Amino acid sequence: MTPAPSPKLLPLVLFNGIYIAASVAASVIGGNGEFIFYIVVMLVLIGVMTLVHRKVGLSTPLLWALSVWGMLHMAGGLVPVPAGWPYNGEHAVLYSLWLIPDYLKYDQVVHAYGFGITTWLCWHALSSGMQRGFGIRLQPTLGMLTLCAAAGVGFGALNEVIEFIAVLSMPNTNVGGYINTGWDLVANMVGAMVAAVIIRCCTPKN
Repeated sequence: MTPAPSPKLLPLVLFNGIYIAASVAASVIGGNGEFIFYIVVMLVLIGVMTLVHRKVGLSTPLLWALSVWGMLHMAGGLVPVPAGWPYNGEHAVLYSLWLIPDYLKYDQVVHAYGFGITTWLCWHALSSGMQRGFGIRLQPTLGMLTLCAAAGVGFGALNEVIEFIAVLSMPNTNVGGYINTGWDLVANMVGAMVAAVIIRCCTPKN
């Protein structure tokens, strides 16, 4: 029998439940088959993170950061851009919104944020696993952070594979072309590098 979440995590569970339910409703009402696919992927990822949390004990701030990323992702494909706001492509949704016209999109900011958080997740899982399993307290050395940033970028590349599957499976997606994929990968790398620097600066020394 699955144990109930601890009381301090109930707001987190409620937050995720609300935005997932709203996303399902918006996708069904709007006939958005692409986002039904992404919601299924999101539910799988939530399940995976639940298992990871049970194994390594993810911190509450990290769980909230991951949950906010999920909400930003769902909003990106479902929330329409107000009339007159600049956007790129055929679909006037947040993912297409230019924050700085012709230079920076909402999509790229979410990519950088998300795979920065993924780099943090990799560091937390690695350091917590070493501490619990071997009693070794890892320090955020250049080598360890390079490994975690590379893992974050690798998960970002996996995300592009999932988007490619969506393109092959469904017509009229809002994934974008080769240039968009390239900028997504650049944003992933920038987010991972920034996260590595923050981890290095904020981790207490032994």
